[in-house]
Amino acid sequence: MARQGAGALLASGTLGFPPQNLARVVVWEWLNEHGRWRPYSAAVCHHIENVLKEDARGSVVLGQVDVQLAPYVIDLQSMHQFRQDTGTMRPVRRNFYDPSSAPGKGIVWEWENDNSSWTPYDMDICITIQNAYEKQHPWLDLSSLGFCYLIYFSSMSQMNRQTQRKRRLRRRMDLAYPLTMGSIPKSQSWPVGASTGQPCSCQQCLLVNSTRAASNAILASQRRKLYPGGAGTLPVRQSSTFASGTLWPAGTGTAAGGMAKGETPRAPVGAFGRSQSAPSGAQLPGLNNLNRPGTQRGAGVSARAAVPPGVPALPVKNLNGTGPVHPALAGMTGILMCAAGLPVCLTRAPKPILHPPPVSKSDIKPVPGVSGICRKTKKKHLKKSKNPEDVVRRYIQKVKTPPDEDCTICMERLVTSSGYEGVLSHRGIKPELVGKLGKCGHMYHLLCLVAMYNNGNKDGSLQCPTCKAIYGEKTGTQPPGKMEFHLIPHSLPGYTDSKTIRIVYDIPTGIQGPEHPNPGKKFTARGFPRHCYLPDNEKGRKVLKLLIVAWDRRLIFTIGTSNTTGESDTVVWNEIHHKTEFGSNLTGHGYPDPNYLDNVLAELLAQGVSEATLKD
Repeated sequence: MARQGAGALLASGTLGFPPQNLARVVVWEWLNEHGRWRPYSAAVCHHIENVLKEDARGSVVLGQVDVQLAPYVIDLQSMHQFRQDTGTMRPVRRNFYDPSSAPGKGIVWEWENDNSSWTPYDMDICITIQNAYEKQHPWLDLSSLGFCYLIYFSSMSQMNRQTQRKRRLRRRMDLAYPLTMGSIPKSQSWPVGASTGQPCSCQQCLLVNSTRAASNAILASQRRKLYPGGAGTLPVRQSSTFASGTLWPAGTGTAAGGMAKGETPRAPVGAFGRSQSAPSGAQLPGLNNLNRPGTQRGAGVSARAAVPPGVPALPVKNLNGTGPVHPALAGMTGILMCAAGLPVCLTRAPKPILHPPPVSKSDIKPVPGVSGICRKTKKKHLKKSKNPEDVVRRYIQKVKTPPDEDCTICMERLVTSSGYEGVLSHRGIKPELVGKLGKCGHMYHLLCLVAMYNNGNKDGSLQCPTCKAIYGEKTGTQPPGKMEFHLIPHSLPGYTDSKTIRIVYDIPTGIQGPEHPNPGKKFTARGFPRHCYLPDNEKGRKVLKLLIVAWDRRLIFTIGTSNTTGESDTVVWNEIHHKTEFGSNLTGHGYPDPNYLDNVLAELLAQGVSEATLKD
């Protein structure tokens, strides 16, 4: 692409930040061993934001979104990422950018590393490159951001100004990062009160404050051993409440999405040497970074500048709070022992057991009392369209004198005409007619019920918008697929005396039909085949029979937007929860769960699938 105009020489601090009352793009980032904040992918950020909405002090299992990140867990309370198999801990932060910037548009700039794979730029650099690209600059100088690189858009390459080495770069489209509205919330870092200047009085904070002096003394001693010649001039960085730079791990491993040494562009040598401390006005990375905008960064400040490389990494603390040692005491003990160079072995978060041990074909048996082992659904054959007026009249009784209350569909008074007057026109239905549903007795304009039916699946059923009572047989929009079910000779936690019913759902990708959100457009089917588990007891077999009915009615899955990844036009669960974790319950989708069978029966009933359907 030929580009006109002069190249871009950037002034630092040019990245804008939207006012408090506007939307912002949220990007979660982790600190690598070179002191650079590296962005998580958009899909991972959507997942973290969803967990954050549910529990601001919980933990995020990154492997639920990206299998390559299976070892990593983010503790939102301490704002750290933990690698469970090595115990490495890295700070994370929640950053904000303008929605019109690269992350808001789903644009990713990447450079080709030595392994011929593609590595995304830091988010600040990505935004800067995209801004220059949109302004059609032929080249871009990154020296103002602390990197001795030139970007050439005509050849889509990056050149090191010192070595003249060139690398390829590329621009690709990805999922847009999540948006947040309103003012920035308070920091949710731990411990509470660390940023106010007044120490918190809780037991954890008191414990942390009581160990500050000891940890600083140990670190000073460690530095004197490593740098005996400069012991008199080497500054000792004071630790703040669990947000200290003393917690940065040794640069011996890579974190989620990380690169080996030499792959990430580095700041010029001498920005801050080992014998220099960061400027007093620079804010160093720590736990209180949950809501820092993109403009509030200490340019060129290395988080590891004041920490000698010999200090070991802190192993993961027990996130679940179980065991004989209090998590706060275990964590602070680990810090002091690591700083002193002593070996530490603390509890690591267990991994979920998703699947049972291997089962031979001869051990797989049919489920007692359930006929068959497989059900298939094909494309929905469009039936002759049922007259909407006839469907509505089948389930309602006319009300001659309606009460003076709102119709909850159009929000107009029942004593007046329907809000759909002039929008819909159906023969025989006047806009002022009111009807009462037979089972629940809720009243609506007949024209409003017709409009609601036309906006649904048009399967001959109605569902009361107030109490969700179903009239007729409700069907869904599940795409074609296969459901298998059989018995395996293993027990679920909490059901040691029973074998296990395994259900396997398999739905391929395909084209959306007229009943789907975007007819004619391709839909994706991620994570199939999906394995689900029930105990082989009386209630478990009853749930299986009802799930088969729900499958036949196309109610198990639908096509929509994934709550986990934010991807649209994909197959998602349809409000009937399944247990997909076989031997544990770390994700909330496993056993033991004594209330699960009753809960799923209630969810099936809400979809119109009840025990009465088994007797028909």
